[in-house]
Amino acid sequence: MSAVTNAAVAIEEPRAVAVASWKAPIIFGIFTVLFALLPLLAPRDGETTFRLASADAFFAIPDVILPANATAWVAVVVLAAVTVFAFVRASARRSIPLWLVIVYVAALLLGFLAWAAAGETLRMISLLGGALALATPLIFGALGGVIGERAGVVNIAIEAQLLAGAFSAAIASSITGSPWAGLVAAMGAGMLVSLVLGVFTITYYVDQVIVGVVLNVLVIGLTTFLFRVVLAPNTETLNSPATFDTVSIPVLSEIPVIGPILFRQSFIVYLMFFVVALVWFGLYRTRWGLRLRAVGEHPQAADTVGIKVLATRYRAILLAGAVAGMGGAFYTLVSVPRFNQEMTAGAGFIALAAVIFGKWDPIKATLAALLFGFATNLQGVLSVIGSPVPSQFMLMLPYVVTIFAVAGLVGKSRAPAADGEPYIKS
Repeated sequence: MSAVTNAAVAIEEPRAVAVASWKAPIIFGIFTVLFALLPLLAPRDGETTFRLASADAFFAIPDVILPANATAWVAVVVLAAVTVFAFVRASARRSIPLWLVIVYVAALLLGFLAWAAAGETLRMISLLGGALALATPLIFGALGGVIGERAGVVNIAIEAQLLAGAFSAAIASSITGSPWAGLVAAMGAGMLVSLVLGVFTITYYVDQVIVGVVLNVLVIGLTTFLFRVVLAPNTETLNSPATFDTVSIPVLSEIPVIGPILFRQSFIVYLMFFVVALVWFGLYRTRWGLRLRAVGEHPQAADTVGIKVLATRYRAILLAGAVAGMGGAFYTLVSVPRFNQEMTAGAGFIALAAVIFGKWDPIKATLAALLFGFATNLQGVLSVIGSPVPSQFMLMLPYVVTIFAVAGLVGKSRAPAADGEPYIKS
């Protein structure tokens, strides 16, 4: 029993595996060269104004005005320095620290924004607040993915859970006239998709990736069919959901810069803040989290000490489905007050990328989802201000950022040891 106890203690705290990788330095170098071509081949005259506060802000904050081309060249210098430092660390077989990645991304974003918005004003409150709103369903989906994979079940079906949640929320809210009913229905729909996933993968040992892909295709086809046959002819009664209003939290919403971004949101965004904290606390500070992670790391050892592996996995994926369903509800109860076919537009796969980029940690996965949400909102903002970036590239931007993050920045990481492996009790 002492060996098992020691193993349990080892699992109790989140473990980071630091492994040197050449991927990040190489990706840094490629993007530094590509970015340097912008001010070199397409210099932009004028200045970019970064507006940090709205006109009705309680505290006045002056605008930050930067010369477009000069700022881009300063960013190039910073990016080159970070790239050289990353190569030095990789040569010494040392991992790339998170702060270095943050510095690189921040410099790249600042330089790109200054170059792309030359002569225009960027309202940062709108840019960052919109990014948070767009990232909300991604965060819910990523948290669902983290919970499932920490228990050893690969959840490729996040897209299906988001879409089923959006569809169910629209119908339930339209019929009852209550967004709360829509939220509950969305959670139930996500759990139903998870239940199907669990029956095939946990009980009958079918390949988890294949089942997830099939569920995505099934839910997309089913919701598209029902939209055309049921919702479209009955829009007023079945596809006009009551929505959550924006709620400003007194005092907190008046904090300069962050107040309007974080505390002038809808209920589902506030719920997201709570769920992120709750999932982190549950995974790393409770007996439930210890057992769940033990099942995902070494199900045989967990079974030996009396943990019911299959039941734990079922409970984990049902909870994951409910969390992802909340993200689906955001689409029809906050973002767009109606359901449209395939309205999630691949958000489930971006959420899955956030899980990998975040190394199966709820906080890091949330930060990754925020990055992807920022990229999505940036495409719309730059299109509105008339940026010289081609519209085709702007449409690609969220997915380019996803590939860049997962392929280049994540480095080498270790998924839960039993992730994707069915447990057959011997």
